[in-house]
Amino acid sequence: MNLRITPGPLEGTVTPPPSKSQAHRAILAQLLAGGGTVSNLAASQDIEATRRCAAALKTEGDGLPLLDCGESGSTLRFLIPIALALRGGGRFTGRGRLMERPQKPYFDIFNEKGISYEQKDGVLTLRGELEPGEYRLPGNVSSQFVTGLLYALPLLDGDSEIVLTSRLEGWGYVDMTLNTLEKFGITTEERDTGWIVPGRQVYQPCGLTVEADWSQAAFWYAAEFLGNSVQVSGMPKYSRQGDSKFVWFNRRLAMPRNMGFSVADCPDLVPPLAAMAALRNGYTTYLGNAARLRIKESDRLSSVTQVLNALGAQVEEGPDFLKITGKDGLAGGVTVDCCNDHRIAMMAAVAATRCREPVTLLGAECVSKSYPNFWDDYRMLGGKFDVL
Repeated sequence: MNLRITPGPLEGTVTPPPSKSQAHRAILAQLLAGGGTVSNLAASQDIEATRRCAAALKTEGDGLPLLDCGESGSTLRFLIPIALALRGGGRFTGRGRLMERPQKPYFDIFNEKGISYEQKDGVLTLRGELEPGEYRLPGNVSSQFVTGLLYALPLLDGDSEIVLTSRLEGWGYVDMTLNTLEKFGITTEERDTGWIVPGRQVYQPCGLTVEADWSQAAFWYAAEFLGNSVQVSGMPKYSRQGDSKFVWFNRRLAMPRNMGFSVADCPDLVPPLAAMAALRNGYTTYLGNAARLRIKESDRLSSVTQVLNALGAQVEEGPDFLKITGKDGLAGGVTVDCCNDHRIAMMAAVAATRCREPVTLLGAECVSKSYPNFWDDYRMLGGKFDVL
């Protein structure tokens, strides 16, 4: 779906969809508990992938279950150790760039533990059993590997330890995992280098309501920052979501000075932050420690740079950073590719409100990955666009 956005102000109140990060974790805990309720779920493509795979793990008969993870990195990385613990492996497939995204931290563990794996023709096949013991992995590739192990290791017949070999990036996401596990009766013991995970634990069913998503709310707060009269409702005052740190970024970016930030713990916030920084007229914003963005749905350091610069911004891309020099407005009048990346599409839509000429987006349907109703909400707020 291609859209032509006519620049204009947004105005009104919007409630973001439920947290994708919390929903993934709750659905899998419910699977392992064999019951319980998870309310306030959204039918985004990523969440549907996790629900589909959870159902396959429960219902497929003998043999390795086929788990279609769509384009969801969380689904794939969370379920790899869970499938090993429950079914002795699985066959994992996906779309887009998903099966190209790195799994080396798991593969290194599998080599050490004697677990068979083969990646061929877009299918990752695993065979073997997780055994209690020490699991060493880096913390600076993705916290999703840590979460996958934290879910699977309590199911084993002995105690295990997760040892981080480098600094953990994305602590907020792991904190959300630990909080969800605690609600479902799972205990862990934190150490300086990781966690002790007792075995022979049993997940206990419980009820959990998913919060509104700070990752998606950030785009509407960015729209407000850019001068639109948008109010965001339904956000939890206190949240374990790592991207709730946006509140801190928002306050800092409002200060009239040059700014530099590390986004190592919240890389998904870079697209809305970059849109905000592009309009901080006369001030420079540096977003660093962002190398992990190169292995998202798109190479986000590149796609953020390409799209914002096409609109008329001044963004410099580095190996692991963006340097953004703010302007007082954007020219627009161009066609940009959303790169099959939901966060790039939403960033472009927000930035278009400050363009002087219309902006055409190619592949705007990609928002369905996380926020299927984004364009409905955009129109509800007064956003003007035509489907081409």
